Amino acid sequence: MKTLTTTALIAGLMGTSALADGHANDVTLQLQWVTQAQFAGYYVALEKGFYEDEGLNVTILPGGPDIAPPQVLAGGGADIMLNWMPSALAAREKGLPVVNIAQPFVSSGLMLTCWKDTGIESVEDFRGKTIGVWFFGNEYPFLSWMSQEGIPTDGGEDGVTVLKQGFNVDPLLNREADCISTMTYNEYGQVLDAGVDPDELVTFKYEEQGVATLEDGIYALEENLEDPVFVDKMVRFVRASMEGWRYAEENVEEAAAIIIEYDETGAQSEAAQARMMGEIAKLTQGSTGALDVDAYQRTVDTLLAGGSDPVITAEPEGAYTTEITDAALN
Repeated sequence: MKTLTTTALIAGLMGTSALADGHANDVTLQLQWVTQAQFAGYYVALEKGFYEDEGLNVTILPGGPDIAPPQVLAGGGADIMLNWMPSALAAREKGLPVVNIAQPFVSSGLMLTCWKDTGIESVEDFRGKTIGVWFFGNEYPFLSWMSQEGIPTDGGEDGVTVLKQGFNVDPLLNREADCISTMTYNEYGQVLDAGVDPDELVTFKYEEQGVATLEDGIYALEENLEDPVFVDKMVRFVRASMEGWRYAEENVEEAAAIIIEYDETGAQSEAAQARMMGEIAKLTQGSTGALDVDAYQRTVDTLLAGGSDPVITAEPEGAYTTEITDAALN
């Protein structure tokens, strides 16, 4: 198993005073979930020395069900975080000035997976059904979607009953929910692994429903982006990370093996990570890391269209910068 940082080793070799001078090269990244192929680009860049080639000492902090990346960022526990844009924009409107500095994921892997025998064929058929939804910021795309469809989310025959879904597929398997939230690269595979035939299921991809919002962007605090030393560090980080993503897309099996090396929980299997990496590659394919402003605007419009309970109430200002990726790509 690999340790996630070389900082301690460097401190021992150089002495702490030299390390203090080296903060211009130290980067701590907070993931939004546990170590898995969803974050392969960063682990590959660490393992293959791409960060080192840029003079960076990178520490990767795994996430989990009790870790909210915006809170970690706000508390100074990380320099940058990975976050879905709905969560980040909601945090920004609530007073945490996070800024998107790069967008490696160009399309969404979020979908609802439903039992076909419930009679669900279209979104209208969600009425009267129980749907599992992730929270901790992941609920925003769903709530916005239902609001646009005019489907209440407080239960009853005309609305949906929202089940606060844990980060597993048990509610579907146990028939506690008619549909659950799944990612194309993760939970959908878990449902199939449980012995369910794809023909027994019907899926609704947010991307195909026109309500997809951007996922897995890199965010920093606004005040830090006023520091030229920090900006330079981010340019190098994004450049190396995108090199990691390109390598991971082209070397799926090796990327999966690297994930296993860094997984401190021992919970992941190489076969599952290779399958996940294959699906993740579809979401990062062709990305340079630069934010697609049209996709950003679609995300904002989706979140503003929340009726009486929108995710955000006003068009954000200053929520992204292209400065980092412009410099990283040139």
